[in-house]
Amino acid sequence: MDIIPNFAVLEGSDGSGTTTQLSILQNRIKSAGNIRCFSTFEPTDNKTGRLIRCALKKEITLTPETLCYLFAADRNEHLYGHEGLINHIKNGELVICDRYLFSSLVYQGIECGDNLPEILNSFFPLPEMTIFLDIKPEIAVERIKNRSSIEIYEVLEFQEKVYRKYLDILEIYGKKSKVEIIDASAGVEEVADQVWSKICQMPIFKT
Repeated sequence: MDIIPNFAVLEGSDGSGTTTQLSILQNRIKSAGNIRCFSTFEPTDNKTGRLIRCALKKEITLTPETLCYLFAADRNEHLYGHEGLINHIKNGELVICDRYLFSSLVYQGIECGDNLPEILNSFFPLPEMTIFLDIKPEIAVERIKNRSSIEIYEVLEFQEKVYRKYLDILEIYGKKSKVEIIDASAGVEEVADQVWSKICQMPIFKT
């Protein structure tokens, strides 16, 4: 697998705070003023991504294998499609994404076995840095229990599997690209400070 420079990913189980931290990080980079940044997320908000979200919200029923294919298709378009991530990086921007292929290896790996998600994601390049927001499943589930709607994966039994799977996957991929682990059970601003300190280690901040 190739590594994409100037590409960072936030990963973590549901309730770990990836979306919140992405928003804070984007504002900090913007305030710094010297780095152009494009922030994004997966599943995307294109038609494939919206179909995935319908399945996650239990509005439609898809087999785990179908969902696995859809995630890969969404990711391929996200990377290589019109105004995809690769184009932003070629234009000198730092790209930060809320979830990437590691989520598929974890979630779809649990749902339909490791083989299919590993094959479908084997040709996607790795990010320069992955930040894993580490939080115990019981704390994460407690955080999300008051959401207006609960997605198919947001239950304690499944999140326990997710947490263990993430640790296994990131141990493997940490030998291929940089993986940083942050305790996400701390306060939002404390976590944000730690995320910022890791992101600032990327070479783009030193040029």
